[in-house]
Amino acid sequence: MRVIEVFAGAGGLGIGVSKAGFSPARIVEWDRWCCDTIRENTRRRTAMVANWPEPFEGDVREVDFRDLAGKIELVTGGPPCQPFSLGGKHRAHGDARDMWPQAVRVVRETKPKAFIFENVKGLTRGSFATYLAYIVHQLTFPELVRREDESWEDHLGRLERHLTGRRRGADSVAYRVVYRVLNAANHGIPQRRERIVFVGFRNDLGIEWSFPEESHSLDALLWDQTRGDYWERHAAPKCSREIAPRYAERARRLESPTLMPWRTVRDAIGDLPDPEHEAGRAAAIANHRFQPGARAYPGHTGSPLDQPAKTLKAGVHGVPGGENMLLSPDGSLRYFTVRESARLQTFPDDFVFHGSWSETMRQLGNAVPVELAAVVARGVWASLGAVAM
Repeated sequence: MRVIEVFAGAGGLGIGVSKAGFSPARIVEWDRWCCDTIRENTRRRTAMVANWPEPFEGDVREVDFRDLAGKIELVTGGPPCQPFSLGGKHRAHGDARDMWPQAVRVVRETKPKAFIFENVKGLTRGSFATYLAYIVHQLTFPELVRREDESWEDHLGRLERHLTGRRRGADSVAYRVVYRVLNAANHGIPQRRERIVFVGFRNDLGIEWSFPEESHSLDALLWDQTRGDYWERHAAPKCSREIAPRYAERARRLESPTLMPWRTVRDAIGDLPDPEHEAGRAAAIANHRFQPGARAYPGHTGSPLDQPAKTLKAGVHGVPGGENMLLSPDGSLRYFTVRESARLQTFPDDFVFHGSWSETMRQLGNAVPVELAAVVARGVWASLGAVAM
């Protein structure tokens, strides 16, 4: 089954979708460094991207997708999230970087069987509630286009009237849309990263679908660290075998968990050589070089080694690299290397990144965790496959 990937970034969502079985027919991304990263990995024949097409490097508004109408099963992408980010200026529909209208246009022009879009959790803030509804209604009725003389609020009203007044089967193309905020840690990613994910299926397919159930939990991690063999598996020094004090009472009250433990930073990067003290060994690993200058400041104190990482940031606000630091049990801080950050975003180890440290961290901070994308895309693949049989 074929997929169009727009706002592709460095490829996190695309790799996850490819792991689920989809094959990219077109990839669109405006950022030079992201495109260079994709091209380099395609040239290297890196797993899951070896057969990707050449990415279109440029503004998605300049791309006509109508040649792929009826030939695509899935459209995916992460429209630029700065208009909704908690670190941004919160202008939403008033921000020129809001690319949701373009995401809807791709769906309108290609009429895929399904789509997957993701964005920051900030989109669910109360101040954006009306615009969130507007996004959902546009995705539901992509052919009901906003008129040139129509404000977005008026367009929303027209969409609402269409929704409540339409006759069954009257739309040529309409979609059943669901969305949910997913915490990546609850799906086996070693990072507490919350993203809103939209999934839609074309009405005529009659597909019933829900988001995959969570597979990992904090309680299971606390159980593993207090009654399991977590510390022994990692040969952790006895002086560092402690859970966060705020979890102590919760850990005492635990019953045997049914889910798997949250994956921690130590789980993800514990086998990599220390880039600061083992620079020679670290140099043999792609993108694994020590970056000096890490320091704590209010609100940015690093990710503890024995918990999932805090959300990796793109580094465009405040100190470059933002929260992308490792907090060791002895209290020392250092920046994550690019390779460590890629592990936290579940990119494969043979996937390399182009650009300076700050540039590659921006790519990673904006990326969708590969395995989270794969979890959602596998569910979509299964439903589309069942309809095709």
